[in-house]
Amino acid sequence: MPLRLWPCLLVLACGPAPRTPHLTWEPQTSGVTVRLRGLSAVSARVAWASGAGGTVLRTTDGGATWQARPVPGAAALDFRDVDAASAQVAYALSIGPGESSRIYKTQDGGDHWDVQFTNTDPQVFLDAMAFWDADRGVAVSDSVAGAFVILTTTDGGRDWTRVPADRLPAALRGEGAFAASGTNVATSGPNDVWIGTGRSRVLHSVDGGRSWTIGGTPLPSGESSGIFSIAFRDRAHGVVVGGDYRRDTEAINNAAVTADGGASWLLPARGLGGYRSVVAHVPAAAHAFVAAGPSGIDLSVDDGQTWMPASTTGVDAVSFAAGAATGWGAGDHGRLGKLVFQE
Repeated sequence: MPLRLWPCLLVLACGPAPRTPHLTWEPQTSGVTVRLRGLSAVSARVAWASGAGGTVLRTTDGGATWQARPVPGAAALDFRDVDAASAQVAYALSIGPGESSRIYKTQDGGDHWDVQFTNTDPQVFLDAMAFWDADRGVAVSDSVAGAFVILTTTDGGRDWTRVPADRLPAALRGEGAFAASGTNVATSGPNDVWIGTGRSRVLHSVDGGRSWTIGGTPLPSGESSGIFSIAFRDRAHGVVVGGDYRRDTEAINNAAVTADGGASWLLPARGLGGYRSVVAHVPAAAHAFVAAGPSGIDLSVDDGQTWMPASTTGVDAVSFAAGAATGWGAGDHGRLGKLVFQE
């Protein structure tokens, strides 16, 4: 056999080299300069974003253009969370003490907004919310007088009802949640919901928020550190991320994983590149998660057991559309970009 044919036969025998899963960042123009901390991807074409200065944005063309969907009378509010069910239906949550903590809803793509909940307790400070579907959701506040404050709705937000204190474990002194990306609450299936706290504990309900248990994680906690975000791909497999936002490049025990629904949490074999304010599951990939913060973006393809750097772009929030490999990231100075996962 002529020697010149050997390389060809070796290629045929060995096949092409396997591709390494990776994440690409494609910058987009938001049209605003405020810090964006809320994101909700509905599909590969529809997403909502929110942030300071009463900002709410929407795209219906994959991010080629973003349109302002302002909430009347809310210019002074900071919308740290937005959760959308479609191009027409979305909820926006603002943070702050007293009446600054509110929940709004639109059913016509942001042409009109209805205020559904206005807090009247000066000690309540809403942090985030999450939904099982367009009608059933949960919102969380910092604790008050040793009691967690959790609100639920089953009727599309017409009524938000506080979970009675006797159905909740006691809060630690000053225990609350970081309102960094609207993702310290995660839902899965018809009834499971988890809440990560600044004291690095995780609340869990299996019955739609009627009763709760709580457990610890190995993440350190302090005035500026703890759990900042939580995400589950099913009832069993989840990831929490955080760290110290005052030391955003410090990578010390800032993630933990569970395979038993949050009953136990373990540190990953290879951790994140720094403080991370958000973690999100990539629905199109069974075991992929993305974590991000001001110093960069990390990718895991093994349920958070090991992480690899994906980008040095700083973002505060990430969201992937259901069933899709496409999502978005958002951050300071109006930064918005599309995230595309490829295996």
